[in-house]
Amino acid sequence: MLIRRETAADEAAVRAVIASAFAANVPAGAPDGTEPVEAVLLGRLRRDAGWLPEYSLAAVEGTGAGDPADPVGGGPVVGHVVCTRGYVGTTAALGLGPIGVAPGCQGRGIGSALMHAVLGAADARSEPLVALLGEPGYYRRFGFRPAAELGVVAPDPAWGDYFQVRPLSAYDTAHRGAFRYAAPFDRLAG
Repeated sequence: MLIRRETAADEAAVRAVIASAFAANVPAGAPDGTEPVEAVLLGRLRRDAGWLPEYSLAAVEGTGAGDPADPVGGGPVVGHVVCTRGYVGTTAALGLGPIGVAPGCQGRGIGSALMHAVLGAADARSEPLVALLGEPGYYRRFGFRPAAELGVVAPDPAWGDYFQVRPLSAYDTAHRGAFRYAAPFDRLAG
């Protein structure tokens, strides 16, 4: 497996991976072909000013080494993660998600590898923190903590400890206040 920056040629495969990873989230009785909200969100994020291509990472089968026909590397896309521009008050930060792995490839550490890769990329680019909405027991192993512990306020107070942040090397305790995701997150229901 190889984790690399997504290319334009990966876009359809990435959307298919996210759609399959979250297929169980499509409401019962939805018309055939209805995509899960995570796949729709990904498409909207791509067209938003908050899209940061350097944080759109694909996990691909193989290594890509030594194949002149595929110099970027890898075979089929099996996982994806993205961070987009968010803010804590007026301080630039990152909002993580969606992250997904193709159902047939889950349980092989691909999701963990994607998390480590995107957090490493964010740290290397001096981002102060990454925020996400997810299961605290799972994301704790990546250094995420309930956002409220660091004075970061969730967009929806009902999220409680599920809204988490991961401080990075450039984090400063002055980075406090309300968190704001890229605009497409505000339209998740639509």
